This record gives sequence, C-alpha cells and structure tokens, in this order.
Amino acid sequence: MAKKTTKGNINVTTENIFPIIKKFLYSDHEIFLRELVSNAVDATQKCKTLLSAGDLKKVVGDPVVEVKIDKEAKTITISDNGIGMTEEEVDKYINQIAFSGATEFLDKYKDDDAKQAIIGHFGLGFYSSFMVSDRVDIVSLSQKPKSKAVKWSCDGSPEYTLEAADKDTPGTDIVLHVAGDSIEFLEEARLGGILNKYCKFMPVEIVFGTRSEMKEDPSGEKDDDGNVKKISVEVPNIINNTTPTWMLKPADLKDEDYTKFYRELYPMNMDDALFNIHLNVDYPFNLTGILYFPPLKKSMDLQRNRIHLYSNQVFITDNVENIVPDFLTMLHGVIDSPDIPLNVSRSYLQEDANVKKISGYISKKVADKLASMFKKDRAGFEALWDDLKVFVDYGILTDEKFAERSKKFYLYKDTEGKAFTHDELIDNVKGVQTDKNDKIILPYTSDAVAQHSFVTAATDKGYKVLVLEGPLAAHIVSKLEQSHEGVLFKRVDSDIIEKLIEKEDAETSLLDEKQQETLTQILQAAFPSDGYELKFAPMSPSSTPITITISEWMRRMKEQQAVGGGGFQMFGDLPEKYEVTINSNHPLATKILGEKDDDKRNAIAKEAADLARLSQGILEGEELSAFISRGFKNLQS
Repeated sequence: MAKKTTKGNINVTTENIFPIIKKFLYSDHEIFLRELVSNAVDATQKCKTLLSAGDLKKVVGDPVVEVKIDKEAKTITISDNGIGMTEEEVDKYINQIAFSGATEFLDKYKDDDAKQAIIGHFGLGFYSSFMVSDRVDIVSLSQKPKSKAVKWSCDGSPEYTLEAADKDTPGTDIVLHVAGDSIEFLEEARLGGILNKYCKFMPVEIVFGTRSEMKEDPSGEKDDDGNVKKISVEVPNIINNTTPTWMLKPADLKDEDYTKFYRELYPMNMDDALFNIHLNVDYPFNLTGILYFPPLKKSMDLQRNRIHLYSNQVFITDNVENIVPDFLTMLHGVIDSPDIPLNVSRSYLQEDANVKKISGYISKKVADKLASMFKKDRAGFEALWDDLKVFVDYGILTDEKFAERSKKFYLYKDTEGKAFTHDELIDNVKGVQTDKNDKIILPYTSDAVAQHSFVTAATDKGYKVLVLEGPLAAHIVSKLEQSHEGVLFKRVDSDIIEKLIEKEDAETSLLDEKQQETLTQILQAAFPSDGYELKFAPMSPSSTPITITISEWMRRMKEQQAVGGGGFQMFGDLPEKYEVTINSNHPLATKILGEKDDDKRNAIAKEAADLARLSQGILEGEELSAFISRGFKNLQS
C-alpha cells in the first residue's frame, strides 16, 4: 500500500523567513548544533515529566542523544529517544512557526522540575538547521501508545512534505542534508569542537562516535601473571558530564571536587585557583554556579571572558558583562540561570530587572565570602591579599555596595610586610602622622625600589609607609579618602620629607631672601626652561641638596588619566611639571653662592641639577650622554 504524502506551506508571515534565519537570526552558524541537541535533550527529559504526571505509562529506550556524521551522504543526524511527535504534532510545532512545543509544555506542567527540563523553544531553535542545510528531514515516532511514525521534509522554502515513515523505536531523528557552503560541519573535529563548547554539561548523555577502551577479554583468557587479559574495544563516546559540580549541593562536595572541576573547565590552565565561591539560590531567582579566584598578583592583564554562562546546563556565552559585576569579570567559572532573559537566538542578554538582581547577589556573595575568610583565618587571608587586592580595589571603585562591605576585610600592607585594617592603621599612626591641620597623613609607595630614598627618609622619621602598587593606586587612594574622613594619602616622592607631614615646628633658613633670589637664577639656568618650578625649603644640612618631586595632585591626575576615569580626560595630555626643592641649609647652596668663577659656578650647578634629575630617571638622551661623558673625564683629571 502506497504511503500517503501531504504537501503544504509552512505557516509563516513572509516568503523570505529562511534567508532571514540564515543571515540574521543567529550570530554564528555553528549554533545550529546547540539548538538541535538542546531540543533533543528537551524531548528526552519530557518523558520523565510525563511519566511523573501519569500522562505516559511507560517510556521505551534509555535517555540518550546521538550525533552522527555521514560524509558520503553529506548528512548530520541528531537522534533522541524522547517523547517523539505524531503527525498532528509535527504539523503544529513545525509547520505553524508561531507555536512552540516547549511553551505549551511549560503552560501545562508548571512545576519547577518541568521548567528545569526545558532548555529552549523547539520552533525557532529547530529552524536554525536551515543555516547549514539544503534540506532537513524529521523522522519521528511518538511515545504515545499506537502511534505511527511520520516523516517531514523541507528544502528551505515554505513548501514541505509530510508522510508516513518506517521507524521502530520512539523518538526523533533530525537529518540535515548539509549545504555546499557548510561542508566544514561534516568534519568530526569541527563538530566535536562545537559539542564540547556548547553541550559539555547537558543533562542527558550525548554520544558522538566511538572511542577505544581497554576491557577484560570476555573469553577469560589470562596472561602470564594470572590476570585476565585486556583487549581494546570500541565503546560509545559520551562527550558530556551530565552532573557538573555546580549542580551538586555544596555540602556534598570537598575541596578536591572543586579543584577537579576547575581542571575540567580549564585543562590548559597551569595554576590552581586560590579558592572558589559556590553560588546556589532559588529565590527571588534561580541561580547556581561556581566562581574561581585565579592568582592575579598586581596585574590586571588577565584574560577576561573566562566565566561561562549556562541556561539549564546549555552553554550560552562567555560574555557576562551585564550579569557579573565588572570587577569580577576577571574571575573564572560557571553561572547557570534559567531566569536570565535571552533574545530569540539565546546569544545575547536582554535588559531585565532580574539581571541587576543577579549582579547584586553575586557582588554580595563575593563580599560575604571574603569577610568570612578574613574572620576565620586572618593569616591565610593576608597571605592571599596580594592576589585579591586588584579584585577588591576594582570592586571598591565600581560597586558602591561592595565598597561599603569591603571595610570589614580591606587590608593595608606596609613596607615591612605587616597588614592592617583601616581602624588598626589609624590607631597605629595617630599623633606621629597627624599634621598641623589635624589630618592623618598616610604616606605610601607605588614602587619601593624606585622610590627607595624617599621611603627611607619617611621610615627614618618614624612614619609607616604603605605599599599601594598597581595601575589602580591613584584611583583607589582618592576613593579611600572619600570614604574615610580626616585621612589623606601622599606618595612618599610627592614632596620633601619635611613637607610630607607638615608640623608646626620648622627649620630656620641659613639663606636670606636676596641669596635665595641669586641662587634661583643660577640653578634655573641649569634646568630645562620648561616644566621645572624652583622653590626653597630649610632642611637639615644632611638632607639632599636638591629634590625633584611631582605634586600629589598632578601625579594623581596623570595616573588616573593614563588608566582611564577620574574625569581628567577633559584636560587633554597633562604636561610634565616638576617641583624642584632647594635645601637652603645644605653646604652646596653656600658653595655655589661663594664661587666667584662663573664657569665653575655654572658647572657645579649643572652637575647638581643633572644628578637630581638622574635620581628621578628624567635625565635622558643627549643630556644623559653628556653627563656620563663628563663623569668619565672627571675621573681622569
């Protein structure tokens, strides 16, 4: 008896729906495989829900999805043994594109288990297959009793055929007849890579080809040691982990489980994570995941986009900027939430109140974790601080609520390696580092080696010098000043030691006003004409004769401008401007004034000016060469 064939037109509103799908609906053609495998997983999981509801008496076959390539026939087949479809269901869910099998299913089965089981909407997800196919066949047999198999075919036009088919087991086969411009997808390596990217943690076993495995010989034959011989056998290659660590209860996991999963996520990563945070919330939104803190040290040059976003164990994207607070995008790990709104292709996030709630929750969870670590094991927390500080500083600058919470665990380290909370630090330096205006001054260094002489001068005075390194230093000190009243940060090389923390008492100058005017004219000629402002300060005769600094305000502006932010871009490129402080009590000052020979006097002034510039690394090029040449000549004279 001949099979009955039905022909018709798909219920679409335009003749050009397929070109639109192929060119514009999806940002990347490889996503077709994610959509089709997701649909197959949906169909498989529906069986479990229908069994629980009593709408199915039994299910034939074990839950599994299989992806096969036939290079000779130029086909890719995605098979499942899920719920399957009757002829009427194919007509409804495939031909009438406005309907969605998944949507109707959710309306009927509203419990959380059912929602967790549905990844996408069969309608538009299925039509992504035409991005890579000249023709698509669906062969399906419903799990419902006495159902008959049906075959649907379409060549990418609105016309289709629907006819009876031969299929012995319930489920659905999607057969893609791959187009000439998409033959790359017939390569096992290409298809395997896509499956590994998008389907690595789907909740139903996915089989792709076979792999070799050593098993005991069924014959029982033994080797010379009396052990049963092992032979190589081909077994189904299951490409996914159906129960990833983030889906398990934290109480059931040990540290080694998290480490193992980190290796599974990032097999090429050489370093272990410092620690992790397991996210697990079901109200007011559903969210699970694990965030790992990688070792950062003082660098921000860490690859971002290492947090993977999943929806019910289906990979969506690694661009999580709108979900994870910006300062945490340098972390690694996984976030899984069915409540994150996606556009029809599931490739891009949509604006939604839940997204902001999720971001806020993650920020709070991270702050709570850090506060807990600090409270439980301060010594261990201090040991990690150099790696954590970039995260925390960035968070303070970009997230006000996190900034407030960070006061519980934010640490300052001094040049001796000791760590203090803010309150501890203030108690430690109050008085000694309180200036004449009753402000507490906190000197800091951004590079203890380069600023060694300034650090030494400050510590010799009994000041505690903090170590604030990295590209965010200028931004963070400004932010900390705003959040802690009565405190000012000054970099140790921003002024002479006598002016760093100004007190009421001061040295008396040995030079009168006229002598200072004369010395100014002599030394001004020894410096470049632009960018150097000379001033006098009475200091100890043992202090440096000439000190070059950049004011705290000017340097902060330049550093903040270099990193970005701070509102200083409006000024354009800020000029180099140095403050030259002359020690009016140093013997060199009186020596220059007392020299009668103009050439000798100018030579001494030039040598002193060049030495001061050399000490700050700003003597360069021709001037540096001339200075070195003079030095060698002086050695020979």
